[in-house]
Amino acid sequence: MEVGQVSVAGSRTRVTDFILLTKPNITFMVLITTVVGFYLGSRESINFLLLINTIIGTALIAGGASALNQYVERHLDARMVRTRTRPLPDGRLLPSEALAFSTIISVIGTLYLSFFVNVLTGLLGLLTLTAYIFVYTPLKTRTTLCTLIGAIPGATPPMMGWTASTGNIDAAALSLFGILFLWQMPHFFSIAWIFTEDYARGGFVVHRSGESTGRQIVLFCCALIPVSLLPTLFGVTGMWYLLGAILLGFVYLGYGFALSLFRSTSHAQRLLRISVLYLPVLLVLMMLDKI
Repeated sequence: MEVGQVSVAGSRTRVTDFILLTKPNITFMVLITTVVGFYLGSRESINFLLLINTIIGTALIAGGASALNQYVERHLDARMVRTRTRPLPDGRLLPSEALAFSTIISVIGTLYLSFFVNVLTGLLGLLTLTAYIFVYTPLKTRTTLCTLIGAIPGATPPMMGWTASTGNIDAAALSLFGILFLWQMPHFFSIAWIFTEDYARGGFVVHRSGESTGRQIVLFCCALIPVSLLPTLFGVTGMWYLLGAILLGFVYLGYGFALSLFRSTSHAQRLLRISVLYLPVLLVLMMLDKI
């Protein structure tokens, strides 16, 4: 292989590693929920230019937050089996490179939303980034309350989509926030259940597999059912969504109750899978049955 080919291959690898810092799968889900919020908030025709600007700005902030998180937790990630091959703990990128990259795209994303969308959406993006990096991330090694607090920035993207299209926060926007917030709890509890030992190895304080976590999973699944009905009550979605949300909610609760009852890793894996299916199906129902 010629020197030039080696250089090109190396450059491609570095680009891939920088992309991996942004946690593309998580960023993609953030953008999906943002688009749903934007669509539901658009009462008349959709402003596609505004939607594209919203997607660009949100993607930069979400990617920047994930990259900053990996920078801060690089030493902890090196201890865990599931994260030790990430670009920073594996030594493929320098910490200074990751810090510069994540800071730049975070600042650009915040300014982009503020100038090309609206100040409220840019402010929400900044608050989400700040809460994720300076509140949630440090608490992950101190208290199990980190999961509850971390669900707040995780639930903000659909509200950002709503504010991008409407310019304000109302009860309907808060209902989208509530749905994402409550959905995350059983989702993250199931992950913590599966990787309890690995998280302990990394020094993270998360809800461990056991009876207490099982009870909380059932509690949040129960709370999610009535909250998921609010978009219909606020006139955003119709009756088909209402019926679908009820059905999905009880399915989610059923898997959560099974984990609470049998307390096994296999049931945690099943809950995780159903949580990954629940959210996109619910969001599709929202969009199809929008009033």
